[in-house]
Amino acid sequence: MDNHLPGGHLNDRETISRLLTTPARWAVVGLSNNPHRVAIGVASFLQQSLGMSIIPVSLKGDDVHGEKGYRKLADVPGQIDVVDCFVNSQKVGAVVDEAIAVGARAVWLQLGVVDEAAAARAKAAGLEVVMDTCPMIEYPLL
Repeated sequence: MDNHLPGGHLNDRETISRLLTTPARWAVVGLSNNPHRVAIGVASFLQQSLGMSIIPVSLKGDDVHGEKGYRKLADVPGQIDVVDCFVNSQKVGAVVDEAIAVGARAVWLQLGVVDEAAAARAKAAGLEVVMDTCPMIEYPLL
């Protein structure tokens, strides 16, 4: 079952399943050491429960969960498979554009993060797109 979002984007169940079950490098944009932000728990879930490699990306470039942090996607060495976006909807378009520029394979816009134009740009560039949901919500549904 696919879930339709206002404005046209459709989250594909097979894409969600593949992203959450295939070992990959996830750049988590907006991940800092702030314990009050949900990103820190989701990143831990990706790393500890799903076995993903995580790459913290934040304005400060904090190291998180034992992983070296970076200030921007362009600073991350090697292939980035998924860019997980913990930034507000008004700022996510720039992050999606960076994901396209660095050759990421997918973008995951977290719960409450919606930008139809950015999703369309990512799809047009060949990236897989998941929007307005969270791995911790989706994984138990697999």
